[in-house]
Formats: sequence, structure tokens, C-alpha cells
Amino acid sequence: MKIYVIMYYLVILYRYLKFVYKPTPMTNKMLQFVDIGQQNPPKRDKSQRKEDFGEIYQEFINDRAKEQSSRCSQCGVPFCQVHCPLSNNIPDWLKLTAEGRYEEAYHLSQSTNNMPEVCGRICPQDRLCEGNCVIEQSGHGTVTIGSIEKYLTDKAWENGWVKPIKVKIENEQSVGIIGAGPAGLACGEELRKKGYQVTIYDRYDRAGGLLIYGIPNFKLEKHVVERRIKLLKDGGINFINNFEVGKDSTLKELQSKHDAILISTGVYKPREVNLPGNDLSNIFPAMEFLTASNKKGLGDKVEMFDNGTLNAEGKDVVVIGGGDTAMDCVRTSVRQKAKSVKCLYRRDRENMPGSAREVGNAEEEGVEFIWLSNPKEFKGSNKVKSIIVDKMKLTDPDESGRRKPVVEENSEFEIKADLVIKSLGFDPEDLPILFQEPRLKVSQWGTIKADFDTLETSIPGVFAAGDIVRGASLVVWAIKDGRDAATSIESFLQSKQKMKVA
Repeated sequence: MKIYVIMYYLVILYRYLKFVYKPTPMTNKMLQFVDIGQQNPPKRDKSQRKEDFGEIYQEFINDRAKEQSSRCSQCGVPFCQVHCPLSNNIPDWLKLTAEGRYEEAYHLSQSTNNMPEVCGRICPQDRLCEGNCVIEQSGHGTVTIGSIEKYLTDKAWENGWVKPIKVKIENEQSVGIIGAGPAGLACGEELRKKGYQVTIYDRYDRAGGLLIYGIPNFKLEKHVVERRIKLLKDGGINFINNFEVGKDSTLKELQSKHDAILISTGVYKPREVNLPGNDLSNIFPAMEFLTASNKKGLGDKVEMFDNGTLNAEGKDVVVIGGGDTAMDCVRTSVRQKAKSVKCLYRRDRENMPGSAREVGNAEEEGVEFIWLSNPKEFKGSNKVKSIIVDKMKLTDPDESGRRKPVVEENSEFEIKADLVIKSLGFDPEDLPILFQEPRLKVSQWGTIKADFDTLETSIPGVFAAGDIVRGASLVVWAIKDGRDAATSIESFLQSKQKMKVA
């Protein structure tokens, strides 16, 4: 009997509270995913976007950004944040956006990310934050986190909320950073905030690394990177371009100029496929093709592009590989007015490492994917004319956990090719030899051996971060590594300063 009495009074209490308590507008801002469907920023029409290298997604308007942010379920355990390498505080800045508090939302998003405008554009959100969104798992469609991040940061630049670093107290200790890619830039910015003197060295004529020369404009327009570099320069970071360690200076000589060194060169050596006909002309590594295209887009004179060698126009292009770089190559070829563009990948769509979103964009633009296919031989006299291809089938998973592709017997076929682009991944260069520094220890894969916790290498005071440690990976991981390296370098410099004082 008592239980019924208790239940009766609980119902009375519920009705009373429901009558008295009227939710404020703010309490209704979130958890709108039941009533509001997922909506990405509209794409430019495929026939239009194939004609230029402009970004394919249009901007959110304020109301749409607020609306899509309000779909966040504000989970107790935010899996979007858990699966972000930078642990971005996504639910909180989504809530601020939904409330129209854009400047606060931007400052929160950039507090853990040195380049939110870059990550919002090129991160494979479908494999990271958005791919682990709770409401996506319930069938309501993920929150469009990447698009909102891009919207917030672009709005911040437009409104002058993005400010250069202002150092209150200068520190005489200096850090030399080798490589002006995402890891080096992130580390340099964090150290400069602490007042350290930072010099970033890079072998190319522009800072940005992969962001400038590797990623096409339709994913990341170059002015987005250039304004970030200018911001770092305005904050007191010194950039020295066209500087190659081992040629212009040894690593040891750089050490004598700085109190600490960070190596963040990335990995650029293309993996090769040893096949008959591999020495024929018109067969190129992916980065060579993309760099030529990006330099041309920046207004540089590129002889091999101008003479047609690295220009896909009018050619039957075949790209070998299935990662994000391969997607960049096929979509660049389309915009260069290739006659046809095919992509060979030895596994199926489900086992493709590249972003599913990018594969979809490529298919919309006319790229033909030939799944379960692997090149066997390049045919031609001087120039490549065709490729002999084996059909593949997937067997049981190998040690990596992925299903292993094997050749189907008597399955070969031939496809026409005037230009072949190999996108098979990247390996590190031989840095101990290149830097003239035998003390620098590397792994069996050629990556630099660095302490798991501190990122310090085998040479005291020399640290390493990004792809040169973990192997070819994502920009967001490079930023994370750069930030971690900055923390370790600061601790090292503080200890060094204490010893000097003592």
C-alpha cells in the first residue's frame, strides 16, 4: 500500500513542477535532433565545381549553423571528443554556437586546436568525431561538426577575433624547428605563446608543408594557410625558407644556435611498386603531380606542367591507390580536363582507407573506381600506353586485421593509360645521412625513434613530432604531436635554465 501512496505523491509533485517550472529559451537550444534533420552546407553543382579548383562546399549561414549545432545531444560521454586526436571540446562549442555566442564558441574551439579552419576543411570527420557521434548511431544522422568548425573559424577571421600572439615576457631561450608543416607550426605557436624565441626552417620556398603543396585548393584554399602563416609571423615567429638541413647546415650546427631542436619534416619519400615497365615515362609519384598543380595554382612557373608532362589535360589518367592522397589526385585530374580518370584499388569500397565522403565526391565528378584490382605490368615503348591489371579477391584478415587481397587466377585485363600516378603511401627519408648526424636513431621503418612520453630523440635536446615519428598520418595528429612536443620542450628548457642558474 505504501508504494502506491508514494507513487501518488510523486505524480502530484511532477505535475506541480511541470506547471511551475517554465523552461527558458536557452534550455530548449539543444537536443533538437529528433525534430531537425541533418543538413550539410550545400555543395556547388558538380558540373560547375569541375571547372575550377575552388572549395566545393558553400558556407553555412548563421541560422543554419545555430540550427545544426542545436542537434547535439550533449552526451554524458562525448564520443565525438573522445575520438578527436586533439580532444576538442566539441559539445560545449556546439552549445555556444546554438545560443548565438559565436566569439566564445570560436575561442573555445581554438583553445585546443592551432588550426581549426584547416581541420574543419580537411579532417576525415566521417572517421573521427562525426563517425562516433551518438545520434549517428541512433539513425538520426550525425551532427555536422566539421562544417560548423569551419563556419566558426571563418566567421572569427571575418570579425577580427583571431589575433596574433602577444608575448608579455620574452624568454631569451630559443628553439629551432625543422619543417614548417602542421606539427612544426603548432609547436612553434605554443612555444611562442610562452615567450620563447622560435625559428622555423623549411626546405621549400613557402611555409605550410603538405598544407600548401600536397592538398589541392578544392579541399583547402591556399589563402587559408597563408593568413595563418602571416599571423604566426606577426606574433614573432621567424621563418627561414629554402633552407635544407644537411646542405645549408648540419643538425649539429643548428643545435649550437638553439637551446632545443624539433624535427618535424614529415614523410615525403614515395613508396614504389616494382613492376615491369616501371621505368617508362609518364609514370609519377602522387606528390610530384600534386605539387606541380598546387605551385601552378599559386602562380609559379612550373616547366613540367607547362610542357604538358605533369598536366592531365586530354589524357587517360590512372591513379593507383585508395587513400586520401589518391582522392586528391583523381579529383585534380578531373579539374585539369583529363579525358578519363580511373582509380585502381586492390580492396573493395568497404576496406578503402580514404574518406568515404571524398570517394563520393570523386564519383560525382566522374571518376571511375575499379575495385579489387591491382596493376601487374606497365605497357609501352618509351611512354606508358596501358596497364595490365589483375582482378583481386579478399581472403581472411591478415595481421593488420584487414582482409588480405590475393590475385584471381587468369583474371588479368588491360586498361588504357597516358598518365599513371602512384599513390601508394610515403616513407621517411634517411635523416641520419641527410642531416649528417649518425647519433639520430631511427626505427626499422626509418621513422625517428622518440620517447613515447617526451618525444625526445636519441640526441638530448632534440625532439621529433608528426609523421616523421608516427609515419604518414593525418594533419590533426600532426597538430596534436606538435602541441605535445611544445610541452616537453618547455619542460626541457626550464630544467636547462635552472641548471644554468645553479
